[in-house]
Formats: sequence, C-alpha cells, structure tokens
Amino acid sequence: MRRQPLVAGNWKMNGSLAANQRLVDQLVARLSGEQRVDVAVCVPYPYLDQVSRLLRGSCVQLAAQDVSSHGAGAYTGEVSAAMLQDFGCRYVLIGHSERRSLHGETDALVAEKFAVVQQAGMVPVLCLGETLMERQSGATLSVVFRQLDAVLARVGVAQLAGAVLAYEPVWAIGTGLTATPEQAQEVHRALRQHVEARDAGVAAALRIVYGGSVKADNAGRLFAQPDVDGGLVGGASLDAEDFLAICQAANF
Repeated sequence: MRRQPLVAGNWKMNGSLAANQRLVDQLVARLSGEQRVDVAVCVPYPYLDQVSRLLRGSCVQLAAQDVSSHGAGAYTGEVSAAMLQDFGCRYVLIGHSERRSLHGETDALVAEKFAVVQQAGMVPVLCLGETLMERQSGATLSVVFRQLDAVLARVGVAQLAGAVLAYEPVWAIGTGLTATPEQAQEVHRALRQHVEARDAGVAAALRIVYGGSVKADNAGRLFAQPDVDGGLVGGASLDAEDFLAICQAANF
C-alpha cells in the first residue's frame, strides 16, 4: 500500500518574527493542497501563535517540538498538550535525540509524552535512533526496538495507527553525515517488521520518516526506499528553497 509521505521541518531553537514570516509566506505561496505529501513545520513555543496565524487556510500543518508529560499544575516552564492543541498543532515531536541526550529524557518519559499527545487528539512523531558508538557496536536495532517497545508497553500497538515514527540516527543529526538510503531502509524495514509481528495492519499503514541531515540533494534517493515515508528535516527546513525541494522529492 502507498502511505502518504510526511515532510516535517524541525526549526529547533531558530527563528524570529521577521524570519518566520518570510519563510512561512514562501511555503504557503508555493505549496498546494493538491500535492501528495503532508507538510508540517515544528516551531519553537514562542512562535506557535504567529505561525498558526500565518498557516491559516494553507495545507501546511503546525507542529510542536516537545510537550510536557503533565496536564497542568506547578510545573514552571512546561507546556501541556492542551496548550498545544489550543494553537492548532497537528503533530508533536516526541523523544527527539536532543531531548534524550541534552535533557535526560528516558524511554519511560518519552512513552508518557506519547500517551498525552494522543489523548489530546494530536499525532505524536516518535523519534528513535542510535549513537555512532551504538551503530559501530552493532546495537542499532536493539536500541531502536528498546525505544519503541517502551511506547508499545505504555499504549499498545493499536495506538501506533495514529502516530508517526521518525528514525533519526544520532550520528547523522547536524553533522553533515547521512545514513545511506540502504542503511535507512534497513532500519525502517526492521521497525516495520517489529510492529508487524504484533499487528500486520498497523505496520502496513504506519508512516516511518527519516531524520538526519536530509537535504535537497539526497532526499530523492532516501524517499525512493520502500519503507521511507518522508523526512524529519533540520537545518534545511530553515531555507524555503531547500525545504520546498525536499517536499517535491517526496511528492511522487
């Protein structure tokens, strides 16, 4: 079956009111609802309102980069799923490698965040990936299966039907290194088979996107792989021409 590709731009901690408007205006002007790819931008919290307004009436969807596992209360600096829903977020990144490595997020915490995003009616984009040391030691699949299994234990396999997986090898994020199309396909296929062992229907429809130095010049080869259903794009998503080219590469 053909799965609708997703290309999501993760702005990380970048942007300004002026730069955001220039970027989003270009995306909205040149992307139409007739394309065969879903497009989203993952925006820093302070700019959710601005970008939500700029995207109104367009086919580009709003996404957040993180969420609190708590619903409300005395959690200074945290942002709840209900707050993100208020701004019209469609997707929320969960367990990005920078949250895991720099902020100490555990598999259990990531699984809890996954659950609260779904309970709020949004789509979690669950990030999975190994470090360079883990890849060199042959532990890639055991790492990504462990990260995925924590979520499966929390919510069950049926809930993956309303989610997206993002394989992002940590060694390829912001380094200029990129997994080869064959390396990406190997892990994506293994993840799909891991889910297939629990529910073949969910596995067949599950979108698994690749993240890790996706650029205009490598996107086509990555997206041509049978189990790569789009991309989670970092730095290239801050340049309208580059991001549009990546979206076009997925629009097949």
